[in-house]
Amino acid sequence: MNGIRIAPSVLAWNLGNLERAVEISVEGKADQIHLDVIDGNFAPNITFGPGTVKALRHLTDLKFDTHLMIARPDAYVDKFLDAGSDLLTFHAEVLDGGMFDELHKTVRARGKEVGVAIKPQTDLPQWAADRLDKISTLVVMTVNPGFSGQRMDMSVMPKLQRLSTLVRERGLGTDIEVDGGVEPENAGEVVKRGGNVLVAGAGVYAKKDPVRAISVLKAEAERARRPT
Repeated sequence: MNGIRIAPSVLAWNLGNLERAVEISVEGKADQIHLDVIDGNFAPNITFGPGTVKALRHLTDLKFDTHLMIARPDAYVDKFLDAGSDLLTFHAEVLDGGMFDELHKTVRARGKEVGVAIKPQTDLPQWAADRLDKISTLVVMTVNPGFSGQRMDMSVMPKLQRLSTLVRERGLGTDIEVDGGVEPENAGEVVKRGGNVLVAGAGVYAKKDPVRAISVLKAEAERARRPT
């Protein structure tokens, strides 16, 4: 069973001071840092690109979990690898099996990890189910991509449980990452349904003490793992 990890999403912080967002993650002993890259095409927002990722890379050795909510990941994969991303997550909605295979080859040749994300209304496509052994992280979105601060769509929980069961039954080490509206109040439910990597934007950065918020989230998630 993979360990619980907290991945603060810096998009929820002041974009004019992302260095501080990274510092908060480090001070709060986060496990990785989530970087939401949105192109204004795949989702209705524009955030930042590889230049920003590169500028932040020197601040920490924490894993850079780069979530590419973009329509043409093939055009940018090398740029984000060069910038220092450790995990590149691509959306299933813009891929097919052949496209995934090419992206996977590119990323793995650089010694980095590949993730696949699905929107709340998207079922895992068959090509992705057939390639689960190649997917380091399966990202189950619990909000529609685009903006931080949305409330978690709890109707996604049965899908989360089905996918985590599928991974477990196949004996794979795939992380199940849950992205969208993660708060202390729902972290336990996420973990009970099989999530082990919790992406938190407002759940960390909108709190009065964001450094402490990281440990609060982790404690709630780990409590759900303990035998009753």
